[in-house]
Amino acid sequence: MSWIQETPGGVILKVLVQPKGSRNEIIGLQDDKLKVKLTAPPVEGAANKMCVDFLARCLKVRKSDIEILSGYKGRSKSLIVRSAHRKDIETLLAKKLNP
Repeated sequence: MSWIQETPGGVILKVLVQPKGSRNEIIGLQDDKLKVKLTAPPVEGAANKMCVDFLARCLKVRKSDIEILSGYKGRSKSLIVRSAHRKDIETLLAKKLNP
């Protein structure tokens, strides 16, 4: 399975989160996951919340459309984006990775 998969319920993303970074940014692909650097520390759900907020802005969807399916306590996460299509996400992320 690649880092992105379209399902009837939405698009599932596999994400690798690097907390306590110098800024919020999408780094690229690493180990078949989308690598995201976040400024939030990995305590009390701060990095999870920032991950959802940051990806919602990047993907131009509402925060409520993104849900963490697995990986709450780890760096590797699976998220579902309910109001988007795979092609749209790939296009938006390509712009972030290749400005």
